[in-house]
Amino acid sequence: MENKVKRTGEAKLMKGNEAFAEAAIRADIDAYFGYPITPQSEVLEYLEREIPNRHGLVLQAESEVASINMVYGAAGAGARVMTSSSSPGISLMQEGISYIAAAQLPCLIANVVRGGPGLGTIQPSQGDYFQATKGGGHGDYHLIVLAPSSVQEMADFVFDGFRLAEKYRNPVMILSDGALGQMMEKVILPEEGSLPKTVPAWATTGKKKDRQHNVITSLFIQPEEMEQVNLRLQEKYKAIQSEVRYEEIQTEDAEILLVAFGLSSRICQKTVDLAREKGIKVGLLRPITVYPYPYARLKELANQVEFMLTVEMNAGQMVEDVRLAVEGKVPVHFIGRMGGMILSPEDILHKLESVHESHNAVNV
Repeated sequence: MENKVKRTGEAKLMKGNEAFAEAAIRADIDAYFGYPITPQSEVLEYLEREIPNRHGLVLQAESEVASINMVYGAAGAGARVMTSSSSPGISLMQEGISYIAAAQLPCLIANVVRGGPGLGTIQPSQGDYFQATKGGGHGDYHLIVLAPSSVQEMADFVFDGFRLAEKYRNPVMILSDGALGQMMEKVILPEEGSLPKTVPAWATTGKKKDRQHNVITSLFIQPEEMEQVNLRLQEKYKAIQSEVRYEEIQTEDAEILLVAFGLSSRICQKTVDLAREKGIKVGLLRPITVYPYPYARLKELANQVEFMLTVEMNAGQMVEDVRLAVEGKVPVHFIGRMGGMILSPEDILHKLESVHESHNAVNV
C-alpha cells in the first residue's frame, strides 16, 4: 500500500511508545489527555517532557473516564486531539468513545494492548480485537482501526490516523501491543508540519455573525431523529470501506495462507521463510486496517489456497472475520497463545505442517 507519510531526517533508535508520541507532536496536535498505565506510560511521559518546549497542551487527567471526555470536548471545539491507554484503561473509555462516534468527531486513540481479561498482565496481547473492531461501547458504531507491526508504523500511523479521522469525522484507533510499545527499532520520523490542519466549519468556536451556533451532541430524544443519525453513520461506514489496507507476502503462488495482524504478522514472515525452505508454498496476508477489514481480498485468495491459518495472540478473535470472508470455500484454522505469551515461528510452522498433513491424508 502507498505510504503518504512524508519522512525526514536520519533514522533514530526509539521505543514504539516514544515514536508514537514524537509523531503526535510532529502532527501538530493541539492537546493530549491521558492517564498512566503500563505498558503505554511512556507516551504520557514523553509528551509531558517534550510538549512544553514545543506546541500543544498535555494533561494527566484524574482517570481514563476524565481523559476521554476531555478529548470529546476538545474535538468538539475543532482541536486535533488524542489519547492513549492500555486494555483496562480503554475499557473505561468506552462510553466516551461511543459519544464521540455518535457526535461524529475526529480524534486519535492508541491502545497498547496487554494481557487480560481483568487487570491481567503487562505483557503483550491481541485480546482487544473484538473490542476495537466491533464497537466496544454501546450502540451501532465503528472506529477506524489501524494495526501497526513495527515502530516505524507506530509513528506513521499517527499521521495516517489523523488524516482518516478528519476526513470521515470519526475516531481512529491505533491497535498496538505491549511488545511494539516497548521494543526499540530504527525509525525515520514523519516530517513536522506536513499534515495540513484547519479549524473545521462545524466546530463549537462560538457564535459567528454569518452563522448560527454550532451544536454538537449525541442525545436525540425522538426515535425518528435517532434513527436518521444512525442511518447517516451507516452510510459513512460504507464509504470507509474504500480505505481497506493490507500487505501480502508471497501470495502469488501460495497454496496455504497465513493471516495475521500486528506483531503476529512479523512472526509469520519468518514462518513463511521456514516453510518455503521445506518446499511448502505458504503466503501471508496482513490486514493493516482491521476495520475496515479486507474481506474481498481474502475471498479471492480462498479460490487459490488449500486452507488458511489465522495466527493471533488471543483465544481466536480475528479468525471469525477470516471465516466470514471466505464464506466456507476453504477451511480456516487457528493457532494462538494468551495471557502475554508469544508464539514462535516454529510453533506456527508445526501447526501448519500438522494441518497440511491431515488435509493431505483426507484427500488421498
